[in-house]
Amino acid sequence: MGPVTAAVLQLAALIGALALCYVPFGNYMAKVYSSDKHLRVEKWIYKSIGANPGTEMRWPAYLRGVLAFSAVSVLFLYLLQRLQGILPGSLGFSSVNPAQSFNTAVSFVTNTNWQSYYGEQTMGHVVQTAGLAVQNFVSAAVGIAVAVALVRGFARSRTGEIGNFWSDLVRGVVRILLPFSVIAAVILVACGAIQNFSGIHEVGQFMGGSQQWNGGAVASQEAIKELGTNGGGYFNANSAHPFENPTPFTNLFEIFLILLIPFALTRTFGVMVGSVKQGYAILATMGAIWLGFTALMMWTEFAHHGPALQAAGGAMEGKEVRFGVGGSSIFAVATTLTSTGAVDSFHSSFTGLGGGITMLSMMLGEIAPGGTGSGLYGILIMAIIAVFIAGLMVGRTPEYLGKKIGSREIKLSAIYILITPALVLVFTAISMALPTPPHSMLNPGAHGFSEVLYAFTSAANNNGSAFAGLNANTDWYNTMTGLAMLFGRFLPMVFVLALAGSLAEQRPVPATAGTLRTEKPLFTGLLVGAILIITGLTYFPALALGPLAEGLAS
Repeated sequence: MGPVTAAVLQLAALIGALALCYVPFGNYMAKVYSSDKHLRVEKWIYKSIGANPGTEMRWPAYLRGVLAFSAVSVLFLYLLQRLQGILPGSLGFSSVNPAQSFNTAVSFVTNTNWQSYYGEQTMGHVVQTAGLAVQNFVSAAVGIAVAVALVRGFARSRTGEIGNFWSDLVRGVVRILLPFSVIAAVILVACGAIQNFSGIHEVGQFMGGSQQWNGGAVASQEAIKELGTNGGGYFNANSAHPFENPTPFTNLFEIFLILLIPFALTRTFGVMVGSVKQGYAILATMGAIWLGFTALMMWTEFAHHGPALQAAGGAMEGKEVRFGVGGSSIFAVATTLTSTGAVDSFHSSFTGLGGGITMLSMMLGEIAPGGTGSGLYGILIMAIIAVFIAGLMVGRTPEYLGKKIGSREIKLSAIYILITPALVLVFTAISMALPTPPHSMLNPGAHGFSEVLYAFTSAANNNGSAFAGLNANTDWYNTMTGLAMLFGRFLPMVFVLALAGSLAEQRPVPATAGTLRTEKPLFTGLLVGAILIITGLTYFPALALGPLAEGLAS
């Protein structure tokens, strides 16, 4: 079997598995967030934190809950790292320095999981499990909660109430992320991933020296890292490390975990707004972009330019031989079109155009299918923009799901769309203009610029994957990427929740003969076009200086 055929079969198996889970898992999540009953363990949690899950919140109160919980999480994780030297199970590692502690705390709380450190040489068992792994659960649950709040904004009318943040947070962890992560972890352990709390071991002799390995609760963290679209690896090699991702099957299984919740949330959306066809329209948009980018990535990486690449079956530099070009390409697109950031290959070693695809995937706003929750609310805002564009074409007040899209809704949506590009481009420009930050680039010219552009694209979009080649463990990059992650996560949430409140207050508008049918293929095509055009106009000059220049020169 040739490598191209094997890649196509992997892609077909992945699509089949996602299709089988789509309806039951999407329906289950809709039931979780629509139920008025609370599990016993959930009641204990509410009592311990002093929350009343039955109290409905307006959007400012919901936002305060999101920000307060996240601020406490940042502080806790920062202190945990700073105190690591005196904690048990630290494996002899010292406390993490302040700049890196800040960066890492912000990274995991914002669901970014950008890592400027070597995991196996920096973090002990306590920080990994009680700190990083816990944030993998709750940061993903926060993203889903905000998405569900926006969905309620479409589903409800004549009320400003969009749910209860604490109830949504707890249910997301207890009923969705935790049980499915346990199942996934068991599968990973059965396939060879490690799960222990062993210390540091010296392994063999290599060129006169030994190599050190430490164990850890890797399978459990790997499961939630992918299911919650987090991405932070236990080891520096991330999902290219055999302890995290030992076989081609686990590689495909991890891609499945990455895509499961973001795709299934479109079904949840359709069920909650009372029209599953609307969910299918959003699913079709996400699927079209994902499949298109995956096919384009495979084409660029399988292209045989020269005898070395032809002998290897494609561009194998920076890729694991056990995954090959096909598995690495599917993983790279999945991880950058979501807010995952896990990698099973070095994106810096992809072809020039292949590296550009990974960047463009993040620049789309990670909405195809996007992160847990963030992908859904991101594409719904793009849907509002698409409806507005259609309204301008026919001279009619735009409507979406029975809600009028007025000036307030368009302003909130426009600001949401502008925040992330502004962060990426401004931080990249400053880093290239100052004398010291460019010294962190491993490569000169277009590729070096791509390293910096990728870093801030990854941080501001809360992706967390690294292009490789950039020394990001400096005070400048630790601080600046930390700020990009903070602003890139929470500023958009402000406008999402404000939009949810505005929509929930409206009276429903009955559909007429002039209403745009947003469940039809025509709207799906309009939405795909709007996403690509808006992104292209925003980022094309920066891409032309980096990956496009490199790709055309090669």
